[in-house]
Amino acid sequence: MSGSSKDETGATQEKARWGLPTLSKGRPNPQLAQLKRTLYFLRRNTLAIVGLGILIFFVCVALSSFFYPGSNLQMTQLCGTYPANTNTGCICTYPQGSVSPGPGCYAVSANDPSLVPPTVSLSPFGLGPLPLGSLTVDASGLYFFNLMAGLIKGAPWSLGIATSVVVSGSMIGLFLGSIAGYQGGKTDEVIMRITDVFLAIPGLLLLMVILATAGALFHGLSGHLGILILAFIATDWPIYTRIVRSQVLVTREQKFVEAAKASGARAGRIIRKHIVPNSLYPVFVQMSLDIGTVPLGLAALVFLGFNIYPSQYFPEWGLITAKSVSETFIKSILTLCQVGNCIFPWWQIFIPGITLFLFAISVNFLSDGLRDALDPRLRR
Repeated sequence: MSGSSKDETGATQEKARWGLPTLSKGRPNPQLAQLKRTLYFLRRNTLAIVGLGILIFFVCVALSSFFYPGSNLQMTQLCGTYPANTNTGCICTYPQGSVSPGPGCYAVSANDPSLVPPTVSLSPFGLGPLPLGSLTVDASGLYFFNLMAGLIKGAPWSLGIATSVVVSGSMIGLFLGSIAGYQGGKTDEVIMRITDVFLAIPGLLLLMVILATAGALFHGLSGHLGILILAFIATDWPIYTRIVRSQVLVTREQKFVEAAKASGARAGRIIRKHIVPNSLYPVFVQMSLDIGTVPLGLAALVFLGFNIYPSQYFPEWGLITAKSVSETFIKSILTLCQVGNCIFPWWQIFIPGITLFLFAISVNFLSDGLRDALDPRLRR
């Protein structure tokens, strides 16, 4: 068999193995072949598929939130009434141990009508007005919010802020890292020393300094979500710059880059056509790792007292999580304990916490699968 026949046979076998469309003479499309291989190895990773499924679920919740009743800027405030639902915006409650005044009423603490537990009903559409329970925000024990509505309305904000921060930071890091790694010399020194300055400051501390400075300049941060996003970007781009630079230092020594230089290609074209496409895989992995940490950082900032949202009870996962363990919440629990009726509303901490946990762990599962699928040395 001639050499050309062997090559054609090998190409045909490769096409049959991966199910690839082919170019002329039966040769598989190399870009599509790489994508097929990546998807093949990604599908073999069970945890990565689980993480992808959870992320798809959160995206569907975010899209459905626009059709869910209520405001996108303020959680709807509710109240508890004894014994019947006579006021607008109030939920029918009654003290535990007494007779229910009617269907649809919740048994709550006699000293705190805001502690409405989750309600599960097997009847169709019988979840009630508070299927995940209440979120207490008032120390008097009267006012509260629908926890489920807050999490649904907060999905597009949390996912949108996290995505915008990670995408913007990665683009800046990709641009600076590519220039620093390819050009070298003084350009590399200047960019990397600035990067080192940012990396030397702990991320949370840098966020607090930026927000405190911006708050002094703008006489408060309330409603300035753009400043919040810029503060997170300032902590993210140095990481991507260092990752991309290290990858570019390896890529620029490859034969295809030397061939492009020998053919007279300009530096900008080499970076755009050869350097950047071959330096993206570590960036994708780092992006998937970072996107799950942004809501956690938002929760930390709210817990530390930074008023960064348009309203005090803005529907965002980080704010809801911080409010569930706020000083007001703790004081209300301690007040109940002092009168001998100590009730721990576990749902107010567990449900927002498990939401953030699932979001963070899902992107970590997916990033681990992407790393294995994109790196040939780790493929199993």
